[in-house]
Amino acid sequence: MAAKLRKNGPKADKSLALQPIHNQVFAYNLFLVLYQLGIRLAAVFNAKARAWLDGRAGLLKKIQIELEGNRQKMIWIHSASLGEFEQGRTLIEAIKKQYPQVKILVTFFSPSGYEVRKNYKGADHVFYLPMDGKKNAEKFIEIIQPSLAIFIKYELWNYYLNTLHQKKIPTILISAIVLPTQSYFGVFGKFFQNMLNLFSHIFVQDQQSLTLLSQLNITAPCSIGGDTRFDRVHQIANDHFSHAAIEYFCKESRVLIAGSTWTEDENALAAVQEKIPDLKFIIAPHEIHASHIASIKKSFKDAVCLSEFNNDPSTKVLIIDSIGMLSKIYRYATLAYVGGGFNASGIHNVLEAAVYGKIVLWGPHYNRSAEASTMLKIGCGYSFQTHQELFSIVNRSLQDEQWREEKNQQASNFVKDNLGATSRIMVFLQDSTILA
Repeated sequence: MAAKLRKNGPKADKSLALQPIHNQVFAYNLFLVLYQLGIRLAAVFNAKARAWLDGRAGLLKKIQIELEGNRQKMIWIHSASLGEFEQGRTLIEAIKKQYPQVKILVTFFSPSGYEVRKNYKGADHVFYLPMDGKKNAEKFIEIIQPSLAIFIKYELWNYYLNTLHQKKIPTILISAIVLPTQSYFGVFGKFFQNMLNLFSHIFVQDQQSLTLLSQLNITAPCSIGGDTRFDRVHQIANDHFSHAAIEYFCKESRVLIAGSTWTEDENALAAVQEKIPDLKFIIAPHEIHASHIASIKKSFKDAVCLSEFNNDPSTKVLIIDSIGMLSKIYRYATLAYVGGGFNASGIHNVLEAAVYGKIVLWGPHYNRSAEASTMLKIGCGYSFQTHQELFSIVNRSLQDEQWREEKNQQASNFVKDNLGATSRIMVFLQDSTILA
């Protein structure tokens, strides 16, 4: 269960946290049942829910068949979805390079991760994670027999963690971020704290997270490891990439590249286009289904999908109607925009743009992003509430080139100053002789 999803409002009844832990386990088991029931109902009309369900049909048997006869050391790495996988990808590749004899097994909870990376060549096996439960967890661990388990950022599944702990399998949590709004401090805080204590080591992103864990009296060893996302975006930025159609579209023009956008983000950007008609836009929406693409085309003048672009010089808006490209194309931006800031869950990954030395703009909800908060403080990231505020930031960025370049340099330095999380975790693994 992702701890970030189990938030409690400020008026939650804290007395419930004092209930016996078995009551909280009962509530967790009820959650597992209701979640699966909800997925089955949603699968009737929702493609993602259907993929989630179909992907787990006969899953344990499938895993058993694929791993039958395997006698090599296995590392199990789990992420909730695509973003968390990319966060841990540099560590996966570093382990594979340092220990080529070790097998890597990757699991995903979400279809948006599995469907995109099910053919990832850096892993020997890629599966959905069977739904948490005592029998599923015991059977899964029995089949894969990992020498090490690595969970990324916030994934906490009670029965998997308990089974790993009981079998004395080293289990680490990497790039963890701890916030006062998370479940560790809420109604079921004790239950989530108990799960944290099942880890062999917890690597947190920053001092605040370490301090909060200390306040919770977490007994598992904890240390600041940093955020492996910095290493990943730096790796992507240094990989060779070129795209003839996008380069033709941009040429010498000023271009705002907006990634992972939702409808509210696109409405704000459309308002900017009305006031700055010569500014070009590249929009990579979070959802690329037909109805959303049609909505974007309706909102923006002269909008064309990349798959349909024929080098027409009158095109002012290019819609990226495929996945996997966003983190590479921010390099073409004059300034960048990251979507999600109008959703309670918050903005998407601002580092994908910052690594190229770009001012980054986003909507009002960003407090769950430590890196966005830092960029705001140092002056290379900007949050806005109204369309007028967004226009003002964009307009200044375009009119004052010297100011823009100063902010761009700050963004670049911010990423460079935070590299190294992967190396720190690798040093820990080497020193612990877990993989020797």
